[in-house]
Amino acid sequence: MLRFTKMNGAGNDFVMIDNRAGKVRLQPEQIIRICDRHRGVGADGILLLEQGSNGADFRMRYYNRDGGEAEMCGNGARCFARFAHKVADAPSNISFQTPAGLIRGELRDELVTLQMSELKDLRLNVAIEVDGEDTRVHFINSGVPHVVVPVARADVVHVFERGRAIRRHEMFAPAGANVNFIEKRQQHRIFMRTYERGVEEETLACGTGVVASALIFAAIEKINGPIDVIVKSGSQLSVDFKRDGDKFTSVTLTGPAEFAFEGTMEI
Repeated sequence: MLRFTKMNGAGNDFVMIDNRAGKVRLQPEQIIRICDRHRGVGADGILLLEQGSNGADFRMRYYNRDGGEAEMCGNGARCFARFAHKVADAPSNISFQTPAGLIRGELRDELVTLQMSELKDLRLNVAIEVDGEDTRVHFINSGVPHVVVPVARADVVHVFERGRAIRRHEMFAPAGANVNFIEKRQQHRIFMRTYERGVEEETLACGTGVVASALIFAAIEKINGPIDVIVKSGSQLSVDFKRDGDKFTSVTLTGPAEFAFEGTMEI
């Protein structure tokens, strides 16, 4: 039997597993079954809490619901910080390893602020063809690769069809990319919808997508932070940073991380 905790960050939901003993070895088909919303627990992904090394408090492993392991998940990382605090008596200031680098978090009740890892590969105004239509997009790796597409109204975008086409575009092969459609609401506020690779559909939120979208927005609008980002679930997250032209440092992501329930499951 597998013990788990169900959590969500701004509506992006996860199965949390304490694997500090190192006994959990999930196969892709098991991950798919656990994340299935009809035959399993139901989730966008699975996070494993493991022992840290090289000075980090813990190690975070994240699996998308297609069974593949991903480099990083911003909403999941906030949940991870609160989960570690609850089950492993982690401090309010926590550090953990990910394939995207070392992440630091600060807990304040249900809110968690993450100090993000170094950003990579900022590309503005990339010209691509999508379904026979010339499109200009922006790209940044905020832990995982993200395409950002500014639109006049994000609520009317066909996120599944349009997002899937861009996610698999040859420009971003072979890894592919998450795709975020952003709408300017105010000078420092945007609304965002995301097609998430590995989930392969629109999700209610995406933490690294929030970071990517906020920084791209800041770059094209030439403004400083913080930037507030409203996601499809209705939750609002905040991204702050230091900006020198198109170079961003000291990037933080602040948002909710909530417990839902605990249980056991046969795998």
